[in-house]
Amino acid sequence: MTNFLILHGLGGSTGGHWQEWLFHELKARGERVCFPQFPDWDRPRKAIWLAQLNDVMASIPEKEKLVVIAHSLGCMLWIHYAAQCLKRKVSKAILVCPPSRFLDEEAIKDFFPLPENTSALAEGADRTLIVTSSTDPFLPKNSVSQYFEYGVPCLILPGMGHINVKSGYGPWPWMIDVCLGSTLPFSDAASRISPEEASTGKVSD
Repeated sequence: MTNFLILHGLGGSTGGHWQEWLFHELKARGERVCFPQFPDWDRPRKAIWLAQLNDVMASIPEKEKLVVIAHSLGCMLWIHYAAQCLKRKVSKAILVCPPSRFLDEEAIKDFFPLPENTSALAEGADRTLIVTSSTDPFLPKNSVSQYFEYGVPCLILPGMGHINVKSGYGPWPWMIDVCLGSTLPFSDAASRISPEEASTGKVSD
């Protein structure tokens, strides 16, 4: 049995967000899905969210496969989780649109700075993929390279904004394929993305 854990970001992921859509799609296919709602969506506290995530992780049988799908601030939450000494290694971690660590946004400042051990992210899952957008206002294209130091593939999708309701996502069938596939797509190509390619939002063949 494979379990799926969806981690929302600032403001939650309801109201037609692709994470809400993904939750219902996976459930309709008979999958086991957990979509915890963290408190104080608009004024999140790292310690509170991390404690709840630790409880959720402990409730999922460790012998079963687990796929984590995080968006925006949920990505930061997962990075903090992965940096803990006592953590559970998951099968796949898909981090969509992590915000820039240099973002001047009062509501998420409690989640920064990020842990110094950048290798912990790769150690937290058998396969990890960071998915960003070339037009994400919270991660300008000239700052995507800050995530290259984590040593995991980084896929830049062209012109998708913050990949949320405002930018039209909404149903996102591609994510179903990523979740249910045996591997993470484009990971070999994505691992070779250069800062120049990041600035254009294009990935070499």
